[in-house]
Amino acid sequence: MSNIASRQRALTRRSGGLAQDRSGAAAVEFGLIAPILLVMLMAIIQFGLTLNNYLELTDAVRVAARNFAISGTSTTPMSSSTTAAQNSAANLTASSITLSYSVNGAACTSDSTCSTALAADAGDTASVTGTYPCSLSVMGVNFAPSCQLSSTTTDMVE
Repeated sequence: MSNIASRQRALTRRSGGLAQDRSGAAAVEFGLIAPILLVMLMAIIQFGLTLNNYLELTDAVRVAARNFAISGTSTTPMSSSTTAAQNSAANLTASSITLSYSVNGAACTSDSTCSTALAADAGDTASVTGTYPCSLSVMGVNFAPSCQLSSTTTDMVE
C-alpha cells in the first residue's frame, strides 16, 4: 500500500507543478490574438489603397477639368481631356475611369458639342466628374460591394 500512496503523492507534486507553470501562456495568447491583428492590418492596408485611388482620381479629374476649361479653340476638348486624365492617373486602370463633362450646367457628350459650348461660353463654368470602382475587400469579405469613388472639379472657361 505504501508503494501506491507514494506514487499518488508523486503525481500530486508533478500535477501541482504543471498547474503553476506559465511558460507557454504568452505563446498561446499570441496565437489567439494574432489572427485578429492580421485582419486589422489587412483592413488598414486596403483602406490606404482605396484612399490612394481616391486621391489619384481627384487629381486626374482636376487635370481633366483644367485641360477642358482651356480647350475653347480645340476641336477635341473632350478626347484630349480624357487622355490627360488617364495619363495623370498612372496607378488606376484607365478603362475603369468614367468621366462626364458639362459646360455651364449643360452636359457635353461629344467633342463637337463640347467645342461649340466652350467657344461660346468663355467666363462660364466647365465641370468634369469622374468615377472609379473601388474594392473594400479584406480576406475575401467585401465590406462595400457597390463602392464607387467619385470626384468633381469645376473650372472657369477661358
